[in-house]
Amino acid sequence: MNEVNPVHPELGREVPVGAIDHELKKLWAEDDARTNASLINLAIYSEDPHSLESNSKAVRDLTVEHACRAILISMDFDAPEASIRAWITAHCHLHHGRKSVCCEQLAFALSGRAAGRLHNTVFSHLASDLPLTLWWQGELSWVFDDRFARGVDRFIFDSSEWSQPQDSFAKIQEALQARKALVVQDLEWTRSFQIRVSLAALFDDPVALAALPSMGKVVIRYQEDHRIGALQLLAWLVVQAGWKPAGEWAFGADRAHDSACSFAFESRGGHTLDVVLESVADGPPLQLLSLSGDAVTIEVSRQAGANYLCRHLAAPGHCLEEPGPLDPDECVGLVREQLSRGGKNSLYRKILPTFLELLKTVG
Repeated sequence: MNEVNPVHPELGREVPVGAIDHELKKLWAEDDARTNASLINLAIYSEDPHSLESNSKAVRDLTVEHACRAILISMDFDAPEASIRAWITAHCHLHHGRKSVCCEQLAFALSGRAAGRLHNTVFSHLASDLPLTLWWQGELSWVFDDRFARGVDRFIFDSSEWSQPQDSFAKIQEALQARKALVVQDLEWTRSFQIRVSLAALFDDPVALAALPSMGKVVIRYQEDHRIGALQLLAWLVVQAGWKPAGEWAFGADRAHDSACSFAFESRGGHTLDVVLESVADGPPLQLLSLSGDAVTIEVSRQAGANYLCRHLAAPGHCLEEPGPLDPDECVGLVREQLSRGGKNSLYRKILPTFLELLKTVG
């Protein structure tokens, strides 16, 4: 009697690691009406041993728009013994209401501290002719080293999840210096994308553009878990507007209040700008970006529960209110946006040094 491989309701059929390629061929032979489609390798790495099911659901969502070979990896370093288990499945979606277009998924549960298996076993199952996008979840641990980074083309992470962001960003910098072609995409930076687009759209108005040199105050309000996003938004303003640290206040944060910190900058025209970052306990990740000066106020804001941004421009004899599109809140939606936009993310590299100076200041 043939042995029937156990089937997990979300991860698919459990298979011996050494038989993965053979089992994949059998999977496709079972239904010739399905078409295997892959444009990239998409790996999702987590050190949460219970992450495989939720990440399989994430892949099912992502493959509606992005065909890939998906590799799910969960690491359990606390397990007393080293082991590895593997599952295979396919996420299928109807094409023009008829034929199924499917994407392979391989899931690996690794336990123990034999980190070499990550390279020798898991990464050996990548589609060799396709680029690798890797979504790293959680803290940036010791597993992320030079060897790990060399095999990745696009590295997605969420810096809002890091407890020691300065140390983790130091690793990111090392990886960028070692591999110039590496594209890094921080989901915390992605959260501010539509805010940046909305502010740029407001400055298309001649009134706002004329007022830019006279701006004297900037306020950024954020939910307390997203200080990194607020600092990145400030770094973008500083770099794009050409502001300089104002004398002895250079990147000098006022730590008098835990809920706020302030900086002072000098504009290209020599005006001093006071910048305040305010944290609140609840609400959306990024809630307000406001610039004001000489009776002109330019704001992009988001209210709790709103599914749009509010763009606001107020000047003597001139007022503008309009909605703007919103970035997703959940990580899967942010990753989907990143995969759709692609690109080299050169703006992030451009603002990174200024952001790191700000981060160093606030600690």
